[in-house]
Amino acid sequence: QVQLVESGGGSVQAGGSLRVSCTASERISAINVMGWSRQAPGKQREMVALIINGAAVYANSVKDRFSISGDNADNTVYLQMNNLKPEDTAVYYCTAKMIYWGQGTQVTVSS
Repeated sequence: QVQLVESGGGSVQAGGSLRVSCTASERISAINVMGWSRQAPGKQREMVALIINGAAVYANSVKDRFSISGDNADNTVYLQMNNLKPEDTAVYYCTAKMIYWGQGTQVTVSS
């Protein structure tokens, strides 16, 4: 079982940046799918960004604004979020293998 711990959420004004982190209990180099999803109040959870066998994939809504990366030395996956919009407000969840999920971290973007 992979344990995931997220950190780095917070509040920011529109146009600002945040970085959220996810540290795994296992080597992320051995996990073929890692990434981030989000869930806003009253909405379904949506995938935001994934690293699938080393390749990054993004939702259209965040493409060109968000960047996902991994640090094998720290077993940590990052999501750098730039030019944030109020509609990015959600709880962000880290996933490993689309099976294991973190506890979530809140991101709030004010207009």
